[in-house]
Amino acid sequence: MVVKVIFDANFLFVPSQFRIDVFEEVGNLLKQRFEPVILSATLEELEKLAKKGSPKVRKQALLGLELAKKCRVIEAKPSMNESYDDVIVRAALDLGGIVATNDRTLKRKLRNKGVAVIYLREKTHLELEGTV
Repeated sequence: MVVKVIFDANFLFVPSQFRIDVFEEVGNLLKQRFEPVILSATLEELEKLAKKGSPKVRKQALLGLELAKKCRVIEAKPSMNESYDDVIVRAALDLGGIVATNDRTLKRKLRNKGVAVIYLREKTHLELEGTV
């Protein structure tokens, strides 16, 4: 079975910040095939940051957009009164997937819903919290 891993925007900054190949590391961590997924809302966020962020953030967002090309894009837009984090939680539950993020608030929401999370640990390696 191929597990779906939803990449959050901030997780796509990891390669430029810490020189970690997130796709290779996720594969090593899971020890099984996975399908990298990015939500349409995440792409929009990256595009916005690439245009309007600070020079450093723009550079990271452009690299994030390049990395996003390796992912399958799934349409997911926020509905009324739904935050960006809520969209990711909803998509993870719908897909039965794992979320790759470094956002503390989002990790807490996912943990409360029983969704597994991959995150950067000690700026050196990825770690999986929860069960696949």
